[in-house]
Amino acid sequence: MIDTVVVATDGSASVERAVDVALDLATRFDAEVHALYVIDESEVDGSPEELRDELRDALEEKGQDALDAVRERTDREIVTDVREGRPAVEISNYAREQDADVVATGTRGRHGEHRFLLGSVAERVVRSCPVPVLSVRQLA
Repeated sequence: MIDTVVVATDGSASVERAVDVALDLATRFDAEVHALYVIDESEVDGSPEELRDELRDALEEKGQDALDAVRERTDREIVTDVREGRPAVEISNYAREQDADVVATGTRGRHGEHRFLLGSVAERVVRSCPVPVLSVRQLA
């Protein structure tokens, strides 16, 4: 049985289908839905020190927008969270903390990685997450 579904979003178009699949799965099992956005700490740490707070604020706002986009796709109640860290680690940690039954993620992120099958974050989540991961490919 599936009681808790976590969907990881970065606000990109490539994750929209993953959000739809996660919401459909949650509806079918009457599961609780959690949407998570992770601010990539390497983006913040890699920026000039005088711009880090401003960049962090901008990324936090982008995260809230991404989470709002998930909320707009359903009438279901959505639990949301914005975290900062290494995305794959934070997604895995969040899934563990929430005792999630499945994590849904897109196969490519906003950077549009062109790996063989998965973007680097999706690949790391699949390899490290303690719960099953549903990686959803964006259709052409």
